[in-house]
Amino acid sequence: MKKSASLFLLLVLFAAISQAQKSAVNSYILLKPDRVFDGRQLHTGWWVLVKGNHIEAAGPSGIIQLPADVRIIELRGKTLMPGMIEGHSHLFLHPYNETSWNDQVLTESRAERTARAVNHARETLLAGFTSVRDLGTEGAAYDDAGLKTAINKGVIAGPRMQVATRAIVGTGSYGPHSSVAEMTLPQGAEEADGTDGLTRAIRSQIGHGADVIKLYADYRWGANNTAAPTFTLDELKLAVQVAASSGRYVVVHAGTEEGMRRATLAGVRTIEHGDAGTPEVFKLMKEHGVALCPTLAAGEATSMYAGWKKGIDPDPERIKQKHVSFTNALKAGVTICFGGDVGVFTHGDNARELLLMVDYGMKPIAALQSATAINAEVFDLKNLGNIKPGYLADIIAVEGNPIEDIKAVKAIKLVMKDGIIVKE
Repeated sequence: MKKSASLFLLLVLFAAISQAQKSAVNSYILLKPDRVFDGRQLHTGWWVLVKGNHIEAAGPSGIIQLPADVRIIELRGKTLMPGMIEGHSHLFLHPYNETSWNDQVLTESRAERTARAVNHARETLLAGFTSVRDLGTEGAAYDDAGLKTAINKGVIAGPRMQVATRAIVGTGSYGPHSSVAEMTLPQGAEEADGTDGLTRAIRSQIGHGADVIKLYADYRWGANNTAAPTFTLDELKLAVQVAASSGRYVVVHAGTEEGMRRATLAGVRTIEHGDAGTPEVFKLMKEHGVALCPTLAAGEATSMYAGWKKGIDPDPERIKQKHVSFTNALKAGVTICFGGDVGVFTHGDNARELLLMVDYGMKPIAALQSATAINAEVFDLKNLGNIKPGYLADIIAVEGNPIEDIKAVKAIKLVMKDGIIVKE
């Protein structure tokens, strides 16, 4: 008798779950903002109808047919836009003015770093960033792949993730370092060199869950700790070839002109930072279709940690150079990806990069395109970054009009991911 009752209760439970799933799939939400930025253009008088986890309709209010059981959300004074896409994140790092990079890698346990990453993922999502490209765990092995899985399973709240796992550096070029020659320290990325070494590392990282392959094309290992290339052009070409055979692309850290030139000729997808980019190298990037992720916010954050008071002190040389390189990239017509290198600064404050992109000379609508439709296209994120019928319902609402005042992107009033409202 007990067994029959238990079976009956189990069947009832399965039926209830099935009905709930069916209701979620068939449920409708109508979003009624003052305006809609669809990833490319701003529209007034538009509504957006969501069914389940996708956008059913988007357009002028008069053409949208409403089902009888729709839930209506009024968003007066607000702009609806695609969930933003963070192009350069390190969820396993936290600001260097709290704990230095070396100490995070050397003294924080993997358990602590994962616990922090869980919080960082939630803060990122609630700030309106429904997708991130996480470009290296910086010593936390392949834990970003596990974090991504936990988010996808609904165990924790967070954005959609593209992960690079360990990232790859030339032997001896990265850190942490020790003045004791015989001491072997854990490294912030995987060391690999040459045909066999790079091939093995890339395939190993793919096997451990890497969606993209990140290499450091240069780093501060030159004479007197100056930045210098770490991989040859042939090594970079090999990395691109090996990654492409699995349908993946290569992204590189590069700040020197020569590192950027080699990376561009090798066929990488994006170059991160580009601090010393010249008109000539940006022209080359434009010709080869290589995008730039400028990480303006990280440059400013590290300068402030060193004592610079923005708006009071003169701009340090690094900041002046960043202004010049970003201006040259815009003039050359290089595709600009939004990405701030968040983790160097506070997670959840990702939009700081958008404000700086405008401050450094980009038009607000171009900056918004960069954080939505352009990042989705460059990163191969299908059905994201745009508000169009059939696209996934990753949608946010901000107070005011961000095209008139870009600071509106920091006033997040609604976050929807996969059709589920996580902040209202």
